[in-house]
Amino acid sequence: MSTVSIVVPVYNERAYIAKILNQLDELVFRGNAKEIIVVNDCSTDGTTEILNQFVDRFKIYNHKTNCGKGEALKTGFAKCRGDIIAVQDADLEYNPADLIESVALLNSTEARVVYGSRMMAHNPVGHWAYYFGNRLISFLTRWLYAAKITDVETGHKVFRREVLELMKLENNDFGFEVEFTAKLLKQGIKIMERPISYQPRQFNEGKKIGWRDGLKAVWLLIKYRFKD
Repeated sequence: MSTVSIVVPVYNERAYIAKILNQLDELVFRGNAKEIIVVNDCSTDGTTEILNQFVDRFKIYNHKTNCGKGEALKTGFAKCRGDIIAVQDADLEYNPADLIESVALLNSTEARVVYGSRMMAHNPVGHWAYYFGNRLISFLTRWLYAAKITDVETGHKVFRREVLELMKLENNDFGFEVEFTAKLLKQGIKIMERPISYQPRQFNEGKKIGWRDGLKAVWLLIKYRFKD
């Protein structure tokens, strides 16, 4: 039986972390075992103390300094033993239950990567600037890489372990999202997309990505398109 490794990067998510972990614990992947790997990126808001309550149930790793989402994911990937790897953000913007169908698609098709697209479903818009920013980034990706994709920066990614061996990830922050996508497409790996549910949160609820991350995303798309 193959294993699905779910990697959860966490930074200051005291209000959400217990609920998201309990929801992940309840997931059942038909034909697959499951492991949950949590990487605490030096949280300072009480998240660490909550995670201590889960040490007997999940694999929890703690960064001594805040390194960024990309670095937290790389730490988690290095600890995975599964044939399939899934990324789940620690807030409640993405529904963990959507992972079930994405994993099923990998198991039932020749796909190597499945993205959950927020743009393919009728989801609420939390910030119009970020919504159109995501649209722009996806448009540039289609143009630069001749790829069909609607949501480059989605936090819902499920993929076969083997694709990690084809790339060396560099970005430690939110730039991971664009880098990962760009390097997949440069390798000629098609990304299967499916609609997912999405509940955007506000900055006073803990949303962390900013406009500078959007500018960096554009730069990274261009950089990795022409970098050998």
